[in-house]
Amino acid sequence: MPLYKTIQVNSQTTVKIWKITESYDDLLQPLNLKPNSLERVLGMKSELHQRGFLSVRHLLRDFGYTDQDLFYDANGKPHLKDGKHISITHSFIFSGVIISDAEVGIDIEKQRDKIAIIAKKFVDYEFNYLNKSDADYIKKLTVIWGIKESLYKLFATPGMLFREHFLVIPFMLEDGETIAWIDYNNKKYRYNTHFLEFEGFTCAYVIT
Repeated sequence: MPLYKTIQVNSQTTVKIWKITESYDDLLQPLNLKPNSLERVLGMKSELHQRGFLSVRHLLRDFGYTDQDLFYDANGKPHLKDGKHISITHSFIFSGVIISDAEVGIDIEKQRDKIAIIAKKFVDYEFNYLNKSDADYIKKLTVIWGIKESLYKLFATPGMLFREHFLVIPFMLEDGETIAWIDYNNKKYRYNTHFLEFEGFTCAYVIT
C-alpha cells in the first residue's frame, strides 16, 4: 500500500504516514540507497525493521527527497541537507515522517496493555490526572509515551529522562492535542503536541 495518511499541520509542517504492506523486495527495488544505508538495511536481523527502514525512504520520496538528502548527527538525530527539520518513526506495520521549517519530533506506537506495566518508568506528574480504571487508560498512556518519545527525538540530548524531564498537560483523547513541557538544566521549554489514532496505533508529534 502506498501513502496511508497526509496531515498538513500548517504551511511549514507536514506529516506523512505509510502502511507497510509491501514485501522487502518490492520496497527495495525502486530505491537508490547510499552504500551505508544499504549496509544498514542488510545488517538488520528483522525483516519488519528492514521494511520499516525502507518505507521511510519511500516517504522521503513522497516529500521529494532521496536517501542521499538524509544524514544523521553524532546523537543519531536525522537531518536534511536543505536545512529543513525532520523526524522519523516506525512501529510494526506503520512508519511516519514529519518535515518542517521548525524543530519537530514524531512517534508511532502500537497500543498494548503491557505499557501499564512500565508506566512508572516514564510517568510521574501525569499520574495526577490518569485513572487506571478508565477505559481509555492504555490509550492515554500510549499518547503520553508517544509525546515524550517525540520530545526526546526533537531535543536529542543524552541524559534526558522521560519521567523526570518531560511533562504532558492533561488532555482528552478527542481533542487530539495538548501542551507538553521539558524541564531540563533549570530551563523550561513549551511545545504544542498533537496525536491521533488509527488501527490500534497512536501517532504523536511535537512542534517548536
